[in-house]
Amino acid sequence: MIYLNDHIEDFDIEETLKRLSSQRREQALRYKHELGRRQSAAAYLLLCEGLREEYGITEPPVFGYHDGGKPFIEGRPDIHFNLSHCREAAVCVIAPHPVGIDVESVRQFKEDLARYTMNEHEMEQILSSERPDIAFIRLWTMKEALLKMTGEGIRNDLKNLLAEHTDVRFHTIVSPDNRYVYTVASPLTEIR
Repeated sequence: MIYLNDHIEDFDIEETLKRLSSQRREQALRYKHELGRRQSAAAYLLLCEGLREEYGITEPPVFGYHDGGKPFIEGRPDIHFNLSHCREAAVCVIAPHPVGIDVESVRQFKEDLARYTMNEHEMEQILSSERPDIAFIRLWTMKEALLKMTGEGIRNDLKNLLAEHTDVRFHTIVSPDNRYVYTVASPLTEIR
């Protein structure tokens, strides 16, 4: 299930920080600016909401981390989740199988960056699109969600990443006002 908050400026950050686990509070407070703190807190609260709705878990979850840095919930190997945030939104996905999510703000399209991270086929898709900025962000979120699902994290060669992983299903949403794009990646074998 996907959980979204695109009004991360609409809560009292001091009260919200009190609701986080001490682990997540420390992580949120590492952000220099309030926006980063809000984003981190909002994503965690979405996870708490999902765990309450889907599993009846009411205690704030404590994370462990796999070798690649991917978080998991201590004592609950049956629950897979992923968090992401950007300036406009925080998102969380929870599933009974490995899953990844990425959200990015739509910003000015930079062809140099696109050529560095996209292969020729993807560049054709982007450049032929009515909205190259959104087309680029859609592909970028697919790549990042995939790497978060596998636990690899960002790697140097991103150009052929999607072509290498034909065993993954992607679900991409563009916000109604075109401010952000998010993508969920899950194993194709988990589609029911």
